Amino acid sequence: MKHKHWALIVFAAIILALFAGCAKKTPPPEPPKVETPPEPPIEEPIVEPEPEPTLELKTVFFDYDKHNIKEDQRARLTDNAKQLMKFDDSMVRLEGHCDERGTDAYNMALGEKRAREVKDFLTQYGIAATRLQTVSYGEERPTCRTSNEGCWSRNRRVEFIVIDNQP
Repeated sequence: MKHKHWALIVFAAIILALFAGCAKKTPPPEPPKVETPPEPPIEEPIVEPEPEPTLELKTVFFDYDKHNIKEDQRARLTDNAKQLMKFDDSMVRLEGHCDERGTDAYNMALGEKRAREVKDFLTQYGIAATRLQTVSYGEERPTCRTSNEGCWSRNRRVEFIVIDNQP
């Protein structure tokens, strides 16, 4: 019976060893490591400097043989005046022009009247007269040389020339 007893003990030990081995749970395998790409560096946006504001003064046009400001040109002159208010250090030359019809002397006088009419408008708006110069070129500097109304109407004008924009 001693043998049986020993056999039973050995058998029980083997069974216990087997159950003890099975009772141990092996940890689940770790998921494979996925390498995440590195975060791209945060780039500061390139900020372009704002362009310096500039005067964009528009030419004013006149009727034939007239120096008074046309109704359809008043908005253009008002816009020019507003710009000159913002750029209060700018000096401007107002150049009066005429079409080819009329004598040289007559056209020089008419160009001067046109330039002065524009100057008067601007000074009434609040632009200092000391910032405005007038000159007449009469018919000497046409923008168009064809002898027809379409061309002549472009030559009857006052141009705004910025001559000094320094503080």
